[in-house]
Amino acid sequence: MFRIFNWQQLTMTIGLSLYFASAIAADLDPKAISIKLPDQIKWVANPSGSESAVLVGDPSKPGLYVVLNKWKAHHNSKPHSHPNDRFITVISGTWWVGTGRDYNPDTLKPVPAGSFVTHYGGEIHYDGAKDEDTILQIVGIGPATSKPAPAK
Repeated sequence: MFRIFNWQQLTMTIGLSLYFASAIAADLDPKAISIKLPDQIKWVANPSGSESAVLVGDPSKPGLYVVLNKWKAHHNSKPHSHPNDRFITVISGTWWVGTGRDYNPDTLKPVPAGSFVTHYGGEIHYDGAKDEDTILQIVGIGPATSKPAPAK
């Protein structure tokens, strides 16, 4: 037999589903999991024209760190190196990278979102964003210092 659609039952079902879903999320054990939603991530402006947000560790100290780095459009670094390997995932936008002591923005190569890059410790590179903001996740072992490339 044909049954007439009941909006009241549908609304109650959706409401109960949302209630139970939020109750389950509220009962997560904080000893087992930590969640930071986008609006809870604290971004800090850097003198280089980028912004960063530390997710794990302290990049200025020895040990593992995970940071988000946001390159603002039209900002690039100059040639530099880091003492340790860094492992980078492009989260959004297109990241532009170059290598060597001679800074030449015309030779930057595009690295699209979803890509994974390793910056090897002690090797000279430069990077940034062209037409759009770009967000990277950087994982490394601190301290995460940066040293300008020596002049030729």
